[in-house]
Amino acid sequence: MPYEILIDDLQVAMEKQLSSNIRSAHSYEKYNDLETIYAWSANIAAQNPDLVSRSQIGTSYEGRPIYLLKVGKAGANKHAIFIDCGFHAREWVSPAFCQWFVNEAINSYGSDAQFTNLLNKLDFYILPVLNVDGYVYTWTTDRMWRKTRSPNKNSKCTGTDPNRNFDAGWCTAGATSSPCSEIYCGNVPESESETKALGDFIRSNLSSIKAYLTIHSYSQMLLFPYSYKHALAKDHDELYSLSEGAVNALSSLYGTIYTYGPGGKTIYLASGGSDDWAYDMGIKYSFTFELRDTGKYGFVLPESEIKETCEETTLAVKYIANHVLNNA
Repeated sequence: MPYEILIDDLQVAMEKQLSSNIRSAHSYEKYNDLETIYAWSANIAAQNPDLVSRSQIGTSYEGRPIYLLKVGKAGANKHAIFIDCGFHAREWVSPAFCQWFVNEAINSYGSDAQFTNLLNKLDFYILPVLNVDGYVYTWTTDRMWRKTRSPNKNSKCTGTDPNRNFDAGWCTAGATSSPCSEIYCGNVPESESETKALGDFIRSNLSSIKAYLTIHSYSQMLLFPYSYKHALAKDHDELYSLSEGAVNALSSLYGTIYTYGPGGKTIYLASGGSDDWAYDMGIKYSFTFELRDTGKYGFVLPESEIKETCEETTLAVKYIANHVLNNA
């Protein structure tokens, strides 16, 4: 999304954040680099084999693995909810949420009745970082990088916006065919190895996946289809009501105010998004979260806000998951 960050000295804030985060120890209240997230995902699966398994669903342009965690108690014919984080490289609080949610689910199993019921009856597919190359680039070179890192033919500019790269009104409103733009749609839908890996996995598990949640920042919004057109989705009334309930659950903890509604009417028209694509593939409960804040810190949300952001967002995700469990 276009951004306006209101901190007086953005460079100082970014340098402070980077210098405080180059560490090897994983923390749920810090931003972790990709290698730390990789090690965490391997460890949490190894330590919780009854609830978590890890698989690789693809490889990035630069050759990095794209790992997926499956969280849930083993069972036959279970419905699933797919949650991805780290589409846009600079949105660091997004991967932080996916890590938090996995840990919260595991630690709540057997003690929190709602979470225990959800994990017994649903599977959660959690993709901690989709745009792995871009995420590494934000740690090493450009904290504000958004896109993937694949080269573009006949252009000096690198990368495609992965959230303009899906076959949902592809490269129309809110996207461009200019490779130098931050909202470049790619040369064809799913041109990126990362988006293709995501698309292939969802297509191959379409019969079980009943909800798709993609976690972004910032704006404090909960959006649902459509974003590539102004027309309302056929399930608009249910999705609107579900969004309202989820936002109320989120706000109940710290009073954080979220806006909600169809993306094209609530924020702006944007084609090629993964939530619209998932919805058009038949996944009715498809949502985009735009986490904290509303622009004071923007993409460089302080680590001091990770805990509250993740706690309140978990309440919204649990609310949606419970609805899916009872209605899908």
